[in-house]
Amino acid sequence: MSSNPRQEAPAQLQNDDVRPWPALWSLVIGFFMILVDSTIVSVATPAIMAGLDAGIDSVIWVTSAYLLAYAVPLLVTGRLGDRFGPKRIYLVGLVVFTLSSAWCGLSGSVEALILARVLQGLGAALMTPQTMSVITRIFPPERRGAAMGLWGSVAGIATLVGPVLGGVLVDSAGWEWIFFINVPVGVVGFILASRLVPTLPTTSHRFDMLGVFLSAAGLFCLVFGIQEGESYDWGTIAGPLSVWSLIITGIVLLVAFVVWQRINRGEPLVPLRLFGDRNFSLANTSITAMGFSITTMTLPLMLYAQTVRGLSPTQAALLLTPMAVISGVLAPFVGKFVQRNNPKFMAVAGFAGMSAALFWLGSILTPDVALWQLLLPISLLGLSSAGIWAPVSLTATRNLAPSLAGAGSGVYNTTRQMGAVLGSAAIAAIMQSRLMTNMGGGGMTATPGAALPDEAKAGYALSMGQSLYLPAVVVLIGFAAALFFAKPQQNRVWEGDAGAVGAPATEGSASSSPEQGGDTGSAARREATPADT
Repeated sequence: MSSNPRQEAPAQLQNDDVRPWPALWSLVIGFFMILVDSTIVSVATPAIMAGLDAGIDSVIWVTSAYLLAYAVPLLVTGRLGDRFGPKRIYLVGLVVFTLSSAWCGLSGSVEALILARVLQGLGAALMTPQTMSVITRIFPPERRGAAMGLWGSVAGIATLVGPVLGGVLVDSAGWEWIFFINVPVGVVGFILASRLVPTLPTTSHRFDMLGVFLSAAGLFCLVFGIQEGESYDWGTIAGPLSVWSLIITGIVLLVAFVVWQRINRGEPLVPLRLFGDRNFSLANTSITAMGFSITTMTLPLMLYAQTVRGLSPTQAALLLTPMAVISGVLAPFVGKFVQRNNPKFMAVAGFAGMSAALFWLGSILTPDVALWQLLLPISLLGLSSAGIWAPVSLTATRNLAPSLAGAGSGVYNTTRQMGAVLGSAAIAAIMQSRLMTNMGGGGMTATPGAALPDEAKAGYALSMGQSLYLPAVVVLIGFAAALFFAKPQQNRVWEGDAGAVGAPATEGSASSSPEQGGDTGSAARREATPADT
């Protein structure tokens, strides 16, 4: 089957109809909000337990349900943007996210809160791929560096801002306000996006229902098994169902999904020719390692700060301020640099610097180290992360055809989120292992912020420092992948693709079928045809 470009709007969209930067800023508001919500709840967990009279086993699902509903649909929602238009899907997702945020704040029981968080995660899954897809389609490759710099830095900063913002809101207004604050932000974001984000050309896709089922079921089993493995001690969940049976089932289903995408002669959910581009494949490897590391490095540091140093949640989270500020300030400069130069060199330096900073930070976590000394490697983490987000995302999208922007964005965000899920499970296991070795398990029940006996502080600090070596090692996978990034070439695919803004197709040619032939959009339609996968 052919993917025939068609229009959401009556006329062909041209470059002078679009203001890329206002459009990007309006999307960044929503993107920042949904990523903050991935981490903000962790600080509010004790307050939610007290407010809803819930146990820790129930409250854990407030975060787990959101991450599960967020990660699983990303492959599908990216393709929905190709089919119905990224602006339309983004706005639908923003409405779902905003309304469910209000429901979260109004929840009177932990069960209602968990259900609301599922809807919130679905809204986030609808929104996330569209942000990257719009950037790919409204910014030509040679002007995309600064845009990807902003998008990537938002992804990094939001992960760090969540705990700080959560601590301030919980301390000053109550746990409900970590959700209520999304409502006015969502309304403003909706108004800006509806006015500033262009209505882009779409492609008529026949949905691969078997692919949708295999990918969703496989990702659900795999993510659930990894995410909840520690809760069930990596053993039996219920009856014959075990954590490892779920993980193995998820892997089998995902292998079947890949095989189906390969042999499907209709229109696959994920065109495997995406991975024919070496840079796309390597960038996905790098961002998986980055997602793993950025998720795992904060928890040991926060537990150290609160349990060993006695800092409040807000004070502990403020230790990350240099990282967020440096990353945010440097983002536009990095974007301009990689726009003019080979992003490979910046990415390699960024990954190397992040690994060095994590090894450095892990080695100095002692009960009596001066806090200002911790800020030095944390600042290096900010400098290094600024050199990773933009170069990697630009490398992933540079050769991506705009008509495949949604599919590519869905894959990229799925791999990033899978890295985060793997990281959250792995860091819990490594911390448990280190505490057992260094303290005989004596620190495993310590409550963050509660007084820890002086004789136990050294072992606890050592355990948290050693745990930081895990992301320090994993981020080297991203470093190794970045070493093989190919030098950017002039992208001719973007210029001739009917999915791009200002593509050389007329209204008639954009909506005609290939059989009518001879029009300027035919080459783009052949590019968008998945039958040659």
